[in-house]
Amino acid sequence: MVSDETLPSVLDIQRILEVLPHRYPFLMVDRMEDVVRGESAVGIKNVSINEPYFQGHFPGAPVMPGVLMVEAMAQTAGILVIETLGREMEGKLVYFMSVEGARFRRPVRPGDRMRIHVQKRHARRLVWKFDGVCKVDGEVVAEATYTAMIVDEVS
Repeated sequence: MVSDETLPSVLDIQRILEVLPHRYPFLMVDRMEDVVRGESAVGIKNVSINEPYFQGHFPGAPVMPGVLMVEAMAQTAGILVIETLGREMEGKLVYFMSVEGARFRRPVRPGDRMRIHVQKRHARRLVWKFDGVCKVDGEVVAEATYTAMIVDEVS
C-alpha cells in the first residue's frame, strides 16, 4: 500500500484520467475528495443536461439511470483502489463481481451534483468489497454494496 503522506486527499480530473481507463461518455466521476487510501473516498459527479443518456431517459423528464449511479459508485471505488495499491495499477480494468442491496431513493436530474461516498468493507489484494451511497444536497439518492476485481486485460 502507498503511504497517505505522499498523496493528496483531493484528485482532479487529470489524475482521474490517469487512473481509470474510462472515457467520455462513460466516465462517471469528475473529482475525488476526502480520499483516505485503503478506506474511503467521495467522488463528485456533476450531472449535466449534455449527458448522452438524457436524450432517451426520458425525453421531457430527464433522469439519470440507476445503473449509472451504481457505475459511478464502482468508478469511485476503483479510483480509491488504484490510488491505494500504487501507480503500477493505473489503467487496469475493474470488473463487477456482485451488486447487492441496490436501492434508488429519488431521481437524479440535470443540474444535480452527486456526491458518491464509498467505504471499504474488506479487501484482498485484487478483490475489494464496498458500501456505496450517492447523495444530492445531503439526501441519499442511491445505495448499494458491491464487489469488484482488478484485472490486467479483457479476456
